[in-house]
This record gives sequence, C-alpha cells and structure tokens, in this order.
Amino acid sequence: MTKHIIQTVQAPKAIGTYSQAVKVNGTVYLSGQIPLDPVSMEMVTGDMSAQIVRVFDNLRAVAQAAGGELRDVVKLNVFLTDLAHFPLVNEIMARYFTEPYPARAAVGVAALPKGAQVEMDAVMVLE
Repeated sequence: MTKHIIQTVQAPKAIGTYSQAVKVNGTVYLSGQIPLDPVSMEMVTGDMSAQIVRVFDNLRAVAQAAGGELRDVVKLNVFLTDLAHFPLVNEIMARYFTEPYPARAAVGVAALPKGAQVEMDAVMVLE
C-alpha cells in the first residue's frame, strides 16, 4: 500500500490530529472541511451561501493538491446543523459539479467544529 499525505496552503490547515487528505494508491480521502478561510483561519462571515461556497472551495483546493478535481469525487458527505439549508447546498453544488454527480449523503447534526453550520468530506478516485 502506498500512502501519501496531502497538504496545501490553499485550504485551511488541520485544526486537530488529522491530515487534509490521504491518498492511498488511486483513492484520495478528503477530510471534512468547514467554512474556514485558509489565510485567516477564521470562519467565513455572512449568509449560509458564503459558508457553503467556502466549503466547496476548500474541498476543491485539497482535491487539486492531490492531483485531481471535484469532478473526480465519487462520494460526498454533507453535514448540516439545519437541514432546511439542504436546497441551498443543492443549488450551490450545481456550480461545482456536473453530471454524473457523485454519490452523496446529507446528515443533520447537532453541532460541528468551531460552531460551523456546514461541513463536507469526500472520497475521490484518480485514474
């Protein structure tokens, strides 16, 4: 098994005991991203749209650092503190993904790190 740790300054650095992503052979496991600005390491302020966009931008940065793009994502997990924001996730996701879309789960959770309202992680396969 060949395992590579993925790191980029284009996404927030890990705020705990984890890596931004781990690549094993051709599969990349992207850690959860919350709406942290990678430069300031502060939560994005503004409406929920701005937070969701920041999460997708963070995921894209890690995917690119691993040698891929969001189109290579095969599984996306979305965690929301309020599932009423799910339609907004769908709307914004359409800006970042085209068909065929990845498999996806959306889960309502009580709380997320740093008081975030949204977090996403992903699995990406590189050919």
